[in-house]
Amino acid sequence: MSATGEVTAGRPGRGRRVILWRHGQTAWNVERRFQGSTDVELTETGVAQARRAAGLLVHLRPDAIVASDLARAANTAAELSVLTGLEVTLEEGLRETYAGVWQGLTHEEIIARHGEEYAAWKRGEPVRRGGGELETEVADRAAPVVLRHAEKLPEDGTLVVVSHGGTIRTTLGRLLGLEPHTWESLGGLTNCCWSVLGEGARGWRLLEHNAGTLPEPVIGDDV
Repeated sequence: MSATGEVTAGRPGRGRRVILWRHGQTAWNVERRFQGSTDVELTETGVAQARRAAGLLVHLRPDAIVASDLARAANTAAELSVLTGLEVTLEEGLRETYAGVWQGLTHEEIIARHGEEYAAWKRGEPVRRGGGELETEVADRAAPVVLRHAEKLPEDGTLVVVSHGGTIRTTLGRLLGLEPHTWESLGGLTNCCWSVLGEGARGWRLLEHNAGTLPEPVIGDDV
């Protein structure tokens, strides 16, 4: 116990933890193209990022790994699988937001062609970007996947969830009980960085955000 009476992290009794880990870099990340549910592979840099991050995450002793079935997330998860010996469970529900006609467009092209829609989204209004999914619909499919796997953990166990920037943000917002219009206040994750949720008496708590930050800027956290 600490002086405040809280259980010290890393010791028995801390509760379950969920690590939400964003995939490594892709060519579309570099080009600032909205990927959405398009299946884009990791770059060589992305693979190196995944390998580096896995070398850090293995020390958190995960009990289970679950990932989006899109290649960029599945291949990121595979690097941690190699180090832990854990099998990766792939889940379609953890895919990035489907964004219709926005997918494949650069940030600049989206603003030029769909400026009003983009501005409304940034204001926190419920917007079907490109005719695709609402953020709440992404949370509706992703958060239950995370909870289902978290419930299987042993006491004080750790689950690693490998997903995408937008999906991770909506899942964090849902599990933390935040109103959807405030979810954008959660800053974007850099490629291959992660957030940590801890199980508390009142539900899930955000313990860390954008941990493991590489010396690179955040590039479009839902592209």
